[in-house]
Amino acid sequence: MSVTLVRHTRVAVAEGVCYGRLDLDVADSFGCEAAAVLAVAPPCDRIVSSPLKRCCRLAEHIGGERGLPVATDPALAEMDFGSWEGRPWAEIGAEALDRWAADFLRFRDHGGESVGRFVRRVRAGLAAYGRLDERVLIVCHAGVIRCALAADCRDPGAWSHPVPYGSVHRLEPEQC
Repeated sequence: MSVTLVRHTRVAVAEGVCYGRLDLDVADSFGCEAAAVLAVAPPCDRIVSSPLKRCCRLAEHIGGERGLPVATDPALAEMDFGSWEGRPWAEIGAEALDRWAADFLRFRDHGGESVGRFVRRVRAGLAAYGRLDERVLIVCHAGVIRCALAADCRDPGAWSHPVPYGSVHRLEPEQC
């Protein structure tokens, strides 16, 4: 019936650090940010979360306020950046990032997940929720939301869509 994606709130990590699968906790600003999300999140019948702590905390907050249980789905986890995880982007360097951009869908030099594999995983997961006759609210990550919103996932530029912490994105049926 409808799928709404919500990005988790700010995380407890320094600015400019690469994190995907790192299971980071939320920042001290969680209470205020979670209240703001709750105020704008649409009604829902089901709440699903990435299994990572930063998403589960927000999903459980929303579920507690709305009297709904939270299910987790590993298909909605952020991309695995392998050896880049926890490192500042500046330390990873322009050369490595240029190699990634040159082979955007298949690059795995970091030992993690390729964008192509990530796209397949996320889109398959979202498609399952798009077929339900329910209003589904999914708490997830910027990468998952960009994947859903990018018309052409092969284009690195399609991934530059801003996805602020706590932002809410309603998907059209063709995006699920």
